[in-house]
Amino acid sequence: MAKKTQARTLFLLLLSLLLFLPLLKTTEARRGCHARHTHHPRRTHHAPRTHHTRRGGIAVYWGQDGNFNGNEGNLTALCATGRFAYVNIAFLDVFGNGQTPQLGLANQHCNPATNGCTIFSGQIRYCQRKHIKVMLSIGGLIGDYTLASKADAKNVSLYLWNNYLGGSSSNRPFGPAVLDGIDFYIEQGSPLYWDDLARYLHSYSKLGKKKVYLSAAPGCVYPDFLLGNALKTGLFDFVWIQYYDNACEYVGGNTTTDLLNSWAVWTKSVKARKFFVGLVALPRPPDTDVIPSGFIPVDVLTSQVLPVVKKSRKYGGVMLWNLFYDEEDGYSTAILSSVR
Repeated sequence: MAKKTQARTLFLLLLSLLLFLPLLKTTEARRGCHARHTHHPRRTHHAPRTHHTRRGGIAVYWGQDGNFNGNEGNLTALCATGRFAYVNIAFLDVFGNGQTPQLGLANQHCNPATNGCTIFSGQIRYCQRKHIKVMLSIGGLIGDYTLASKADAKNVSLYLWNNYLGGSSSNRPFGPAVLDGIDFYIEQGSPLYWDDLARYLHSYSKLGKKKVYLSAAPGCVYPDFLLGNALKTGLFDFVWIQYYDNACEYVGGNTTTDLLNSWAVWTKSVKARKFFVGLVALPRPPDTDVIPSGFIPVDVLTSQVLPVVKKSRKYGGVMLWNLFYDEEDGYSTAILSSVR
């Protein structure tokens, strides 16, 4: 009797299996069909992002109040506006050839000789907390600076590292604040050894807790006589090309062909992370001040220049000379309002 029961149970199991197999195949087939017709999220095709939509950031020079009346304000006020992504403190305009380096900020900002510029330490940190890069700009139109040799370039780099970057010194002009990098605004002297200075500064990124950024402000004619060799190193993160007081600047009423041709050459020929269109921020002299030529009205900038330069993957934004002029005319505000 037990054997008959076992045989019957086995028979029922086999019968159930035979009935279940076709159903299983049908279900798997349906699943396969569904999988073939279901789009994986990674394969979803979105409309391509155009370079035309790149807004870019605005860099500005601070420290050279044209009329020496304090209109620029301090760094906290500058960074609180939300208009700027980069600030170049201008200038360290005495250095090299054995000279004691000196800041050339206008007197209403601070007096470096009495350690008065340490008041900006907290302000620099405030800007950095808002993700604004703060650079020290070396050089300038007026000053006494030069590099006499490769060894001289190394000495200058050590001074910059210890007094403004991640090194240490008992007499840091801006106190304990650590700037994000060094900007080369070289307008006089010899083209020699600026490339060595760039290499030495770049090497300090390995020593500190953060990268040392390098930027440069060459003239719009390529190659720049003074900074050409330095830019060939490929070590610069930001290049703000000066489209003012130069041969390819905009002249009222003419086309922007020279400017755009220059931009194409620079972005093709120089290895750098981002390029910026350098602009003067005021069309006319305030009082007795003499400003650079080449002002581009906002409507011309946003209709003829930015739509073209933004097509480059290397486009980073615009650079303004300088905050004092910008405060007089509201140029940066007009630019931001036009590109939104």
